[in-house]
Amino acid sequence: MQHLSGLKDKWLAAIAGAGALDQLENLRVEALGKKGEVTNLMKTLGSLSPEERKSAGQSLNQLKDALTEAIEARKAALQDEALNQRLRTETLDMTLPARPEPEGRLHPISQTIDEIVAIFGEMGFEVAEGPDIEDDFKNFTALNMPADHPARQMQDTFYLPTKPGEKEAMVLRTHTSPVQIRTMMSRKPPIRVICPGRTYRSDSDMTHTPMFHQVEGLVVDETTHMGHLKGCLIDFVRAYFGIDDLPVRFRNSFFPFTEPSAEVDIGCDRSGGELKLGQGKDWLEILGCGMVHPRVLSNCGIDPAKYQGFAFGMGIERSRC
Repeated sequence: MQHLSGLKDKWLAAIAGAGALDQLENLRVEALGKKGEVTNLMKTLGSLSPEERKSAGQSLNQLKDALTEAIEARKAALQDEALNQRLRTETLDMTLPARPEPEGRLHPISQTIDEIVAIFGEMGFEVAEGPDIEDDFKNFTALNMPADHPARQMQDTFYLPTKPGEKEAMVLRTHTSPVQIRTMMSRKPPIRVICPGRTYRSDSDMTHTPMFHQVEGLVVDETTHMGHLKGCLIDFVRAYFGIDDLPVRFRNSFFPFTEPSAEVDIGCDRSGGELKLGQGKDWLEILGCGMVHPRVLSNCGIDPAKYQGFAFGMGIERSRC
């Protein structure tokens, strides 16, 4: 076994000169594999005397350990070199434009409500909100709707099962007017609120859905009159549609909770299958309004001899269209 020193030097030099992982693996197999040179030497130990076997075995184990350590060290070095090379080729170009993040968009209904609230906010209105489930008094009775009013019928209103102890029927509100009732019952004039929200009616066809959105407004003060109502709504519709000279007309109508009452129309042109606002001789109905009925004020604890008010309401889906 005197030649082990030269054998060691040979394999260490070969290992140090390996330029790739697959080449290094081939050297390991040739030296330490099942049929490798060092392994074959280990198999010859059985033919030696006990004293020679002990000495030769120790020398071969030392050789094996040295080669194994050298192989692992070279393997780590080659792996580090390969990683560095890959990182150099995968360098991130910071001058490239970033991939744009997907942006969300407001739902058209939410966007319309925000636009309407913003316009009335500039006029001094504040937002008032209320629950979707209301009692019969706030949804009907307080608004001067008698017991035989058509809106109270089952085919127009979603009535909820009456629970034990409830004195009044509960409904899904058919308009946002109950928010006005709640406001007048809880606050003293002057009042100037805008009431956006969901409303529900048992009506579903090509042009109606059981759930839709409304925005209603209410002003109550000692000197409020019809001229204030007209000025407020003319300013609103012209601001919302962005047409300074948009024709606006107030047409006589009837609502049980306002007196006098009116429908508001804006000028348009329907010819050619296209709707053009501010042009032509046609009219488009967009909202209803009127002076708050004295009985409604009384139902909310407000003296109609001292205070007057006006109210208006519009469908958001209609405004969006």
